[in-house]
Amino acid sequence: MSDQKENILFVDDEENFLQGLRLMLRGQRPHWNMTFVTSVDAACELIAENDYDAIVSDVRMPGKTGLDFLGILQSDERTADIPVIILTGNAEVDLKRTALDLGAADLLNKPVIAEDLLARLRSILRLRSYQMELKAQNEVLEERVRERTRDLEHSRLDILWRLAKAGEYRDEDTGDHVARVAWVSRILAEELSLPEIEVEKIFMCSPLHDIGKIGIPDGVLLKRGKLSEIERETMEQHCNIGAAILAEPPQSLEKVLKLIAREGMLHEEEILTDPLRETAVTIALSHHERWNGEGYPRRLAGEDIPIEGRIVKVADVYDALRSDRPYKDAFTVDQSIDIMRTEFENHFDPNVFEVFVKRLDECEKIRQDFM
Repeated sequence: MSDQKENILFVDDEENFLQGLRLMLRGQRPHWNMTFVTSVDAACELIAENDYDAIVSDVRMPGKTGLDFLGILQSDERTADIPVIILTGNAEVDLKRTALDLGAADLLNKPVIAEDLLARLRSILRLRSYQMELKAQNEVLEERVRERTRDLEHSRLDILWRLAKAGEYRDEDTGDHVARVAWVSRILAEELSLPEIEVEKIFMCSPLHDIGKIGIPDGVLLKRGKLSEIERETMEQHCNIGAAILAEPPQSLEKVLKLIAREGMLHEEEILTDPLRETAVTIALSHHERWNGEGYPRRLAGEDIPIEGRIVKVADVYDALRSDRPYKDAFTVDQSIDIMRTEFENHFDPNVFEVFVKRLDECEKIRQDFM
């Protein structure tokens, strides 16, 4: 228990009655800070600026009543848990029932007996103290959970991006391409006013867009010069390979996950259905589709192409144009934009391309930050 004084507010429209309470409770002054007011409005003004550990209020008052006061207290999250003792008459059965329904912690009949009032106040103050201690402990636990959740999210992001880097490792000098695509995709998703959760999923999953390159032979992946028709078809398979890697759990992993579910640690549907993985599959499968329907692997057109794929396509194409590849040197910013403008009606969602041009300076800065 704290040595700090507890704050109690008394509300009654009869000044003589309040004076009687002052005399009745004068022995508690070393332990309680007691404030006395004659109206609910005056009490509300004090509560707006001060914290109280308990309130004692008459039920029948001109203007706002004690019942009105309970409603006001319950409507505010900051004051809803302040224990309130309501003072009523012996015959006011309906008022007593209503007061309890409105959240009163206790009831006391008038005329008030000093011993009863002291006992009730000590009881609710003790309960209030326990509640505040429990609340403080819960806040500590919740913060620990939030910290643990942040750690898990960081670990998840780290694993996702390391996997993405594995996909780039065979045909890039660094894994920075995936970081650039992720950040530019995030800028475009935000500019398109997508929900925050969708923006974050695109940001976290877009680095995996080319994970399927793991399954492409070196002779095709690293070839300098134009691919043959057969080689091009082989290269295009990286979308399907990536989607398969992300969508189909290894048989051994699936058995482990089902065992975890049987142990009650998680529900099986929660384990086998992962929104992040679903977004990653969508991006891997759709980021080479074209607005005119002549892309691959499913030849989707227009808005049939998932928005995630339309966004990542613009970010991926720009970074590819601005980067050295086995088959070409990097283009300048102006050259890259001119090339994209020439083909944008065939390749890109016009809205996505428009916001890309609008935020081009930021996108280029991202590129410079991750060189």
